[in-house]
Amino acid sequence: MKEITTDRIVIVGAGLGALYAALKLAPRPVVMISPEVLGEGASSAWAQGGVAAAMDEKDDPKNHAADTVKAGAGTVDPKVADLVTRHARDYILDLTRLGAPFDRTDDGGYVLSREAAHSFARVVRVKGDQAGAEIMKALIEQVRDTPSIQVLEGTMAVGLDTSDGKVTGIAIQDSDVSRSAPIMLRGAAYLLAGGGSGGLYALTTNPPRIRGQVIGMAARAGAVITDAEFVQFHPTAMDVGEDPAPLATEALRGEGAILINKNGERFMQAIHPDAELAPRDVVARAIFSQTQSGLRPMLDTRQALGAHVKTQFPAVAEACARNGIDPAVDPIPVAAAAHYHMGGIATDTDGRASLDGLWVCGEASSTGLHGANRLASNGLLEALVYARICAEGINADVPAIVTNTPNTPLNIQFETGGVAPDPDAVMTLRQTMTSLVGVVRSADGLKQALCILDGLETAHADSPSFLNMCATATMIAVCALLREESRGAHERSDFPDTFPGKGKRSTVLLSEALALRAQIAKDAA
Repeated sequence: MKEITTDRIVIVGAGLGALYAALKLAPRPVVMISPEVLGEGASSAWAQGGVAAAMDEKDDPKNHAADTVKAGAGTVDPKVADLVTRHARDYILDLTRLGAPFDRTDDGGYVLSREAAHSFARVVRVKGDQAGAEIMKALIEQVRDTPSIQVLEGTMAVGLDTSDGKVTGIAIQDSDVSRSAPIMLRGAAYLLAGGGSGGLYALTTNPPRIRGQVIGMAARAGAVITDAEFVQFHPTAMDVGEDPAPLATEALRGEGAILINKNGERFMQAIHPDAELAPRDVVARAIFSQTQSGLRPMLDTRQALGAHVKTQFPAVAEACARNGIDPAVDPIPVAAAAHYHMGGIATDTDGRASLDGLWVCGEASSTGLHGANRLASNGLLEALVYARICAEGINADVPAIVTNTPNTPLNIQFETGGVAPDPDAVMTLRQTMTSLVGVVRSADGLKQALCILDGLETAHADSPSFLNMCATATMIAVCALLREESRGAHERSDFPDTFPGKGKRSTVLLSEALALRAQIAKDAA
């Protein structure tokens, strides 16, 4: 394999965490690996809700931390919750300084929305449902103007190289569908900020490339993975036949929108005291149950917002218009869709993975903040906090290399010879995850999924990107099989009860997951 060595810090990803870390590392030379043009294809840019922070004078970071712990159903690390929420306000002010155009009141304060399981209105928004896109836009402008940051657009990371438990390089390919022969890029340090796993499911709100590849390649290199089974399903993805499914932001329910079925029945009041603002896992299961029963769940914004929905929530209005829906007149069909992965690469409070020389931030990480059920709008906040933590850790631990030309850009020339994932195999994987490892799970279904994954990986072992997808899917299914209880976003039809007391986080190595998968496949043969 061709190798390129650089003194730059290598950042995999192009979402909020990657951009913010690159800016905090400046003037250290950085190279970002971005499969798409900056601003396209990152989950951060699709985030509609906003950033959670205790900005109201009556609110307090301790309240925010307590809500985070409560929503996480017994597996949140309280120290991490305190760490992330304590300085959340500072990150809002920093983003404002960097140009994020948060919605403001007439007296200059921040417009705050309340979302599910928050005890206060503390979600800072931009143009109603444009938070992710507008924050990303502001940071991308800063990144483009920072000479120390080089962005390799149209490039995808597919593997990690290690020596004695230390990461020594990252294999990259052209992200075009034809792919290229991989190049081993060896840098000064490595930060993974490449998103989650929602696209492993056929019904998802995530961008097309977010399919667990970053978690998978770390696992294949021997990194410890935690909480893999905890996948959050957003209750109100628009059920309009698009892939990915457009998102009907939770802020709509915060503004008073209600959930009804095709018979006009409002069903959440009988399920939870907070009705539509119950924790996401509760609402998602209710939506799923309505769908399974053929009752066609819908989000009704007519009375709460009327025609204002079109101006207050432009992304929702645009998606409705594409599909012939007028939300001022018609309820919006919704379904539960894979949205956020609480699990991922295990990190300590310094953002370090179990492999030496590797840092992780954002959705690919598992810090202990989200537990079994992420509190709404904590995802962008965690990405910001740990991006800075990782940048500070890299600066402290990795000596800067002084050169006469510190910002000389890398010249990457890909050659033919790579293998792209087979589209039919990817679709089979995604359909398997939705039908057998989805909102409600069982031992029989999970074992069936693992047998299918075993066969898919055997048949398509020549594509590293597909192997990464299979690795993450396998760990989700294995950890879901081993957790014989229902907790947070993890629902087992055959184990509906939750173990008493504080929950236990799951920990797995890919080698262990593959051994169990192989045994299950052998027993089924």
